[in-house]
Amino acid sequence: MSNIRQLRDKQPENEKVTINLGFVDLGRIDLLVQEGFYSNRSDLIRTAIRNQLESHTGVVSESLERHTMELGLRDYSVADLEALRDAGEMLHVKVVGLARIDADVTPELARQTIGSITVLGALQASTEVKKALADRIR
Repeated sequence: MSNIRQLRDKQPENEKVTINLGFVDLGRIDLLVQEGFYSNRSDLIRTAIRNQLESHTGVVSESLERHTMELGLRDYSVADLEALRDAGEMLHVKVVGLARIDADVTPELARQTIGSITVLGALQASTEVKKALADRIR
């Protein structure tokens, strides 16, 4: 029994997004996939989104700076939050990407140290922590 491991420890690194497309656009995508330009519909859509985002790199950078937001993945651990609490400081989370609050962070510690959360992307935290911070999540 010592060799049994839980397979779903890790959170997914992607967020699923659902879109509606017209039949003509969908047919054109299928044609490009059939012709071998892309491996599947998702591959084309991801590539198109990345290309569009790349064309707006300057605007995104300026907006991040103006709103003082962090870009990418940001983890918040018990140690991080305890250090803030001990210093008498409040955290204002501003992330474009993924913000993760570790599973061992208690709702009490989260409320003591997190003043606000603004995430453009995804926030991963325990259900209890999300409930405790519901009035601070924008």
